[in-house]
Amino acid sequence: MNTRYKLAKGSQVREEDFGLLFYRMNGPRLFFLSSGDLLTPEFFEGVMTLEEWMIHNCRNDAGVAKVSELEKILSQMSHKGVIIEC
Repeated sequence: MNTRYKLAKGSQVREEDFGLLFYRMNGPRLFFLSSGDLLTPEFFEGVMTLEEWMIHNCRNDAGVAKVSELEKILSQMSHKGVIIEC
C-alpha cells in the first residue's frame, strides 16, 4: 500500500503505553490505536508509507498479520476523519 497519512485538521496524537491516543476537537473525541511501539506520532507527518516506516524503524519483524491489521485500522481512522491520506 502506497498510502501516507497525516493528522486531519483538529486532530492531535500522543504516545501511550498501549500505542497511540488520538484527540479530535469535534465529533467523537478519543480514538485508540493499539500499535505498541510500532508507530509514533512522527509517522503521521505523511513522509513514509507504513511499509517504509516499518523498514526504516527496524520493525519489519512485526509480522504480516499485524501490519495488515494496522493498515485496516488506519483506513478506518481516515474514513472517520481523524487522519487523512496523502
